Amino acid sequence: MNKKTVRDIHPRHRRVLVRVDFNVPLKDGQVADDTRIRAALPTIQYLIEQRAEVILCSHLGRPKGGPDPKYSLAPAAERLGQLLGQPVRLVPDCVGPVAESAAVDMLPCQVILLENVRFHPEEEKNDPAFARRLSVLADMYVNDAFGSAHRAHASTEGVARLLPGVAGFLMEKEIEYLGQAVGDPAHPFITLLGGAKISDKIGVIENLLGKADRILIGGGMANTFFKAQGLAVGDSLVEDGSLDIARSLLSRASDKLVLPVDVVLGDRFDPAAQRQTVAVAGGVPGGWRILDIGPQTVALFGERLQGAALVVWNGPMGVFEFPAFAAGTNAVAQLVAGCGATTIVGGGESVAAVEQAGLAEKMSHISTGGGASLEMLEGKVLPGVAALQDK
Repeated sequence: MNKKTVRDIHPRHRRVLVRVDFNVPLKDGQVADDTRIRAALPTIQYLIEQRAEVILCSHLGRPKGGPDPKYSLAPAAERLGQLLGQPVRLVPDCVGPVAESAAVDMLPCQVILLENVRFHPEEEKNDPAFARRLSVLADMYVNDAFGSAHRAHASTEGVARLLPGVAGFLMEKEIEYLGQAVGDPAHPFITLLGGAKISDKIGVIENLLGKADRILIGGGMANTFFKAQGLAVGDSLVEDGSLDIARSLLSRASDKLVLPVDVVLGDRFDPAAQRQTVAVAGGVPGGWRILDIGPQTVALFGERLQGAALVVWNGPMGVFEFPAFAAGTNAVAQLVAGCGATTIVGGGESVAAVEQAGLAEKMSHISTGGGASLEMLEGKVLPGVAALQDK
C-alpha cells in the first residue's frame, strides 16, 4: 500500500479527527451488532497509547436533511466506551461552536464522538465549507472507514484535502487484502460470485476475467446466464436487460466461468415453499423458481477450489435467509474456510452468511465494506483512499 498510515504521523498531544464507520444496526436504543465498532478499536487504542486527543466522526443511516434522534450515535458512543474501558462523550453536533468547544477542552488520551455527520445535508454533497468546519477541530486526519471510502463526502474526502490525511489500521488491512486480488494475485486465483443481480457484478467480472483462473457463479445472478444459454428458468429472478452482457461474457470466457449444474427450486418465494432439486440442463418447470444451488454444484465448486492460492467470495449462493434454502451458501462457506488458500470475503450478505455459519475466524480477511469492496474489485479508485497522503 502506497498510502501513509497512523504509524507515519506523530499524534502526541495533537487533536486527531478519525473518520470511523459506526453505521451499526440498532435495536431498542442499543447497538445490535458491534462488529464495525470493534473493527475500529486498533486504530483508536493506538492513538490513545500515543497520547493523542481522539475526535471520532461517523454517519449512521440515512436521516432526511436534519437531526433525527432515531439516527443518533449515542448508542455507539456508549458501546465504544464499554469496549475501551473509558468514557466516550457524545458531542451533540459535529461542527460549530459546540463541537469546537469540545475539541479545545480535550486532554491527551481522551476520546469524543461527534454526532452523526449526515444530520447536515452538506456532508453528502462534499460541501467545501462544511469540510472546512470539520477540519478546524483537529490538527490531522485519519480515515479508518473503509465502508464509506467509495463515497466522496465531506468527512471521507473533503477533510483529507484540508488536513494531513492518513489511513487507519482497518483501512490499511482492507486495501492490502483487496489490493492483492486486483493488483498482483497469487495463483490459482478463484473468484466466487453470488447475489441476486448480475448487473451489480458486471464490473467485477470484467475486471477479474484477465486476473482470475476461474470465476464460480451462483445465486440469482446465475439465472440470467442460464436464460442467456436458452435454458428454461421458470419463475426465477432474471435480469432481461443483462442478457446480452451475459451472452457476451459466456462467448468470451466460457472456459473461466463455472455455472451451477443443479439447483434447488421453490414453488414460491417463501421460507415454507415446497422444494425440489433439478439438473440445470433439464430446465426449470413453470411455477417454480431457483432459490439455491444443488449438492452436485457444491461438489463441483469444491473441486474447483482445491489447490487454490487465493479465493475472493462476494455474494450468497441462494436465499440463505430462508433456512430451507441456505444449504448451498453454508456448504460454500465451509469449502472456502477449509480450502487452505488466502480467503477474502466481501459484501454484506456473504459476510452475514459466514458469521451465521460460525466460520468468520477461519477466513483470512472479512471486508467491512460491501460497496467499497465491490468497487475495489472492479478496479476503481476509491475517493476516500485517493485523498490520503502518499508515502
